[in-house]
Amino acid sequence: MKKNRQATGSNTPDRRALSRRNFLAGAALIGAGLTVGPLLGTASSAEITSGSDKGLRKEKNRMKTRKLGKLEVSALGLGCMNFAWAYGPPTDRKHAIKVIRAAYERGVTFFDTAEVYGPFLSEEMVGAALAPIRDRVVIATKFGFEVDPITKQRHGLNSRPEHIKRVAEGCLKRLKTDTIDLFYQHRVDPNVPIEDVAGSVKALIQDGKVRYFGLSEAGGATIRRAHRELPVTAVQNEYSVWTRDPEHEVLPTCEELGIGFVPWSPLGMGYLTGKITPATTFDPVADLRAGFPRFTPEARRANRPVVELLQRVGRRKDATPGQVALAWLLAKKPWIVPIPGTTKLNHLEENLGALKVQLSAEDVKEIDDGFASIQVQGARAHEALLKVHDIGANLGTSSAGGHGLSPLRSQDRTDK
Repeated sequence: MKKNRQATGSNTPDRRALSRRNFLAGAALIGAGLTVGPLLGTASSAEITSGSDKGLRKEKNRMKTRKLGKLEVSALGLGCMNFAWAYGPPTDRKHAIKVIRAAYERGVTFFDTAEVYGPFLSEEMVGAALAPIRDRVVIATKFGFEVDPITKQRHGLNSRPEHIKRVAEGCLKRLKTDTIDLFYQHRVDPNVPIEDVAGSVKALIQDGKVRYFGLSEAGGATIRRAHRELPVTAVQNEYSVWTRDPEHEVLPTCEELGIGFVPWSPLGMGYLTGKITPATTFDPVADLRAGFPRFTPEARRANRPVVELLQRVGRRKDATPGQVALAWLLAKKPWIVPIPGTTKLNHLEENLGALKVQLSAEDVKEIDDGFASIQVQGARAHEALLKVHDIGANLGTSSAGGHGLSPLRSQDRTDK
């Protein structure tokens, strides 16, 4: 059995430290998953703060598993970004731990976080919540940004080998673990060949500090190059009923190479639940959606037919629109594992209810055909954020015949 992870300091970051400018600067560099979407038993206050697993209900509801490459995980994971950043102020630490442990008690064994969420705060919450049950869960985190450890300001992308090694050490400490199960490059670095990135992660695997390698918002060419250097276990890009960008090249590449796919924002940042209306307001300081073209009041009104499509299917299945949206992803491929995130116990329960929704091939076709007749209004993010996605990761771009956003190594340029 792995050694129990050593405790880290519990210094909590300033909850409202981000100014609007810094918040938007961070938004221009990051993307990750959210969901919303009813009720569970909760752990007691003593259980939440305890350093042992005493009192935790062990897999009260066993969940079917899926394979991301060779990595076995629960069919639905939990995205843990929302506890720290992006859709509102940070969640109270004890409450975040309660929700994470409740997810485990309901069968979730796959938890997704990143260094830059907070920064650092999400990893600290995940580490505290899962330390007593570390050997029963899979933790994924991400590297790839330059984050000042003192000011917590983000200063662009950085996937240089020496930086990856430093980030891994910080992640291990915050997660209270000696091994990261799945280590993603958060965004493709246009200054570092992906082969060098993969080589750095390979060294961490050889040292026993990482088990598997992943990419996020990568296109087909970059995925292939990375996979030749080190098998890629999973690709994490945004994918949902109303965001189809991965379908043109990323999903076919993953299927060909035997790579798992992890959709972030599987509920369209909450919109596909039907609970966001044109009248919904977003905090301009703490909520990314306040600046996204798809979330203007006009776009939300124009895109309502997408929710109505899910509602029609849901009425036949006794399911909410959000549950149908998640069931649609699960029905697409057996190697797709959505990671809906939430900070609320009732939304967690609703999301997990998607596992009971069985969509036939005809149901999936109905959703796909219905969506094809809808013109979604507004880009999925603002231009600065879309620009840091790899070539081939966004609709309207293709990496076919190219090498993606990642530069070629000098020897590869010579070979060409």
